Amino acid sequence: MATIAAATEDSKQPIRRTLRLSPSAISYLQATPLIAILGFFFLLPIAMITVVSFWDYDFAGLYPDFLTMNYTDTLGSWVTWKTYLNTLKFTAIVWALTLLIGFWVAYFLAFHIRKTSTQMILFLVCTVPFMTSNIIRMISWIPVLGRNGLVNSSLIKMGIIPQPIEWLLYSDFAVVLAMVHLYTLFMVTPIFNTLMRIDRSLFEAARDAGASGWQVLWNVVIPLAKPGMAIGTIFVVTLVMADFSTVQVMSGGQSASVALMMKNQMSLLQYPAAAANAVVLLAVVLLMVAAILRVVDIRKEL
Repeated sequence: MATIAAATEDSKQPIRRTLRLSPSAISYLQATPLIAILGFFFLLPIAMITVVSFWDYDFAGLYPDFLTMNYTDTLGSWVTWKTYLNTLKFTAIVWALTLLIGFWVAYFLAFHIRKTSTQMILFLVCTVPFMTSNIIRMISWIPVLGRNGLVNSSLIKMGIIPQPIEWLLYSDFAVVLAMVHLYTLFMVTPIFNTLMRIDRSLFEAARDAGASGWQVLWNVVIPLAKPGMAIGTIFVVTLVMADFSTVQVMSGGQSASVALMMKNQMSLLQYPAAAANAVVLLAVVLLMVAAILRVVDIRKEL
């Protein structure tokens, strides 16, 4: 009887049910804070810029509207196309130089420096210039490349040239040189990280198979370094496409870029036109990044 009574009492107690979420729901729940942060600081500003790009404006203010005038003026102007071509020219040259320099610097650090401590010290030495402002590092080239600068003075004293070289400063050459100086480390870092992950036994296997040093480099090192090269390319391309201060200062106002054009439009309070240029530039950069990701799979590095 006692057993039956206890069983009856247990049956009368409420059944407690615990809420169990599926693994996919838990994953979405864990990603919610990141989604909220990206949505507020990344997607929302882009949406606002896109909305403003359709507004009307004059010298007095902005007028909410839905006009395609800003896009037609931007895409229908030969000045815009010429500016984009000039920006793409800077991007291609800087990308090629930073890739060449960055790969060999990373290769030297990864394979020719045996001690890990020495590798880290030399890598930190490469980052020392980044402890100062980009503007300061860029302006530091002016006394070096100027008409009476260090390079021209040295060449004249050695009798190599009779008069100063004019195109060293305030030219496309100066713009490219400053950008390579500013952005090479963004290529070195991901390539160095990729090279350090390569299994060294692959080199021994290639040499045992009769491969020369250049064959090992071309058939083993470079294919395995492609993800790092792709990540560095994305960094350099996006930075160069959005750079306006380097173009303005180092060219002396003689060259133009898309970012500099937007900066001038904003200084003239032409915010909808600048927003339309920003949307077009974003589309171009995203297409370039998508093309890079189609060629190289970088998921192994993420």
